[in-house]
Amino acid sequence: MDESSNLTSKYYVYILRCSDNSFYVGHTQDVAKRVATHNSAKGAVWTAARLPVTVVYQERCDSKEAAIQRENQIKRWSRAKKQALIDGDQLKLIRSAGANLSSSQA
Repeated sequence: MDESSNLTSKYYVYILRCSDNSFYVGHTQDVAKRVATHNSAKGAVWTAARLPVTVVYQERCDSKEAAIQRENQIKRWSRAKKQALIDGDQLKLIRSAGANLSSSQA
């Protein structure tokens, strides 16, 4: 891929809320199209069993690699930390990060 096409490419990490109130984290270049795919039961097996799904968070990333890294990071988070991200609650995110550091150093 040449540099100019990389500048126009858009990648997103998204969080869906499923009908059972669980979260699903993924990445895509087109959030609306991907959500439509999920809601047609042609997406991930997880979401197909929990329709309908709605987008509760999306974040633009600089590259596909960055989107995949961010997706994997968020997938490792607790439900509470994901909810803080969705809510835009920076204080809870900071506290959660501190709690993770404390437990990993113990």
